[in-house]
Amino acid sequence: MALSVLLKNTLRQPLLLRKTLTSFHRFLLEERKTDISGHEAIDGTMSDVRKNLMKLMGIKVGYSPLQPSREHLLKLLPASQDELPPRSMQDSFSAAILPLSSDLVLQEKYVAFLGSVRLGRLMEDMDLFAVWIASKHLLNPKMKEGDILPHVLVTALVDKVDFTDYIPKATGDIRLSGHVSWVGNSTIEVVVWLEQKDQNSWHKLTRALFLMAARNSLNTRSAFVNKLVPASEHEMQILQGGEARKRRRQEVQTQSLIKMVPTVEEQQIIHDVFIKTIDVKHYLSSRRTLPPGSVWMESSEISNLIYSHPEDRNYHNKVFGGFLMRHALELSWSSALFFGKQRPRLMHISDIVFHQPVDVSSIIKMFSNVVYTEHNLMQIAVYAEVYSPDNDAVVTTNEFHYTYQINDKCKVVLPRTYHEAMQYLNGRRNFQRVMGLSREK
Repeated sequence: MALSVLLKNTLRQPLLLRKTLTSFHRFLLEERKTDISGHEAIDGTMSDVRKNLMKLMGIKVGYSPLQPSREHLLKLLPASQDELPPRSMQDSFSAAILPLSSDLVLQEKYVAFLGSVRLGRLMEDMDLFAVWIASKHLLNPKMKEGDILPHVLVTALVDKVDFTDYIPKATGDIRLSGHVSWVGNSTIEVVVWLEQKDQNSWHKLTRALFLMAARNSLNTRSAFVNKLVPASEHEMQILQGGEARKRRRQEVQTQSLIKMVPTVEEQQIIHDVFIKTIDVKHYLSSRRTLPPGSVWMESSEISNLIYSHPEDRNYHNKVFGGFLMRHALELSWSSALFFGKQRPRLMHISDIVFHQPVDVSSIIKMFSNVVYTEHNLMQIAVYAEVYSPDNDAVVTTNEFHYTYQINDKCKVVLPRTYHEAMQYLNGRRNFQRVMGLSREK
């Protein structure tokens, strides 16, 4: 059966589509030692990648609250996608090294207290590397050699990050590699792999999917990007996997608990929780009682306050998305540690959403809650809010979702209010999706 026919049939069968998506994820988790054509392609170290990005975007060393005007770059932007030449996955493939084995200063920055590597630091690097790959995809006939890139590339969301059982060591080199896997009119999906060299072989650490948004030079509206043309049946499968993920994201937004009431099954789940936590003889009483082995969701909340500085900025004088990801991940890990009473293992990161940019010098507050548990697994949600002291306004700028595992069975977390019940259901939806238990597309 032709691949296009198979994909068409799977769209009518949600369960079969889930299996097809699983096969895409299996491919994306494969080890990437070379580029699409099988050749080694190393663009130096991550330090080199940073320097190359700064040059490409016209960024000079040193902080200034006032940025030079980029209005003159608007004329370099295409008026339509047809003005740009199509690109292949091979064009954007890149790899870079974190030289932890030889750079002792770098080791100090990345080492965790038991000798492993701080995953939050790696998330920062993957975010930056995704920008680099997206920039390699862009080819603009209006640009001359040495011209500044007229596009502004920002992280819109991180679709999913899966971790293997391998524990990275702070003394071994880590390789980042990846390429563009799907393209819309102004969005670019990038797949990034992390591997570590140990005894002359590369071990898989993780695979992440970033969705980058291309904006115009002033960051006021979207900008067109080059189309992606598959060069083989293999690349066609990757591209169609991106289309399937796009449809899944659209369906999740459509079925959001903000837009639609919970399903009949979910309503029954919340009602069952209510029955478990009351005295049925006096059900109108406001008194609630925890069943054995359970905890209230509100008791799992921890938070931290972050004051962002210029060193935390990206190339557009906003707070770097990777910086927020690092802090959110480390807060979620602490939350899992307190809740489980033992060292947790991070299994999945899903649906990291960037609602709006965060200004440098912002006061950021992050909240972490265990929102759902099952067996020895827990689902944790982290929300970032920016507080404005001028008018007491609070804006939610980011949300993050994590799945952790511990050795023993988790206590059952239960919602106490309707708001917590919606968090519980949303956490359950995320948990079922990343664990492959959901029928959603």
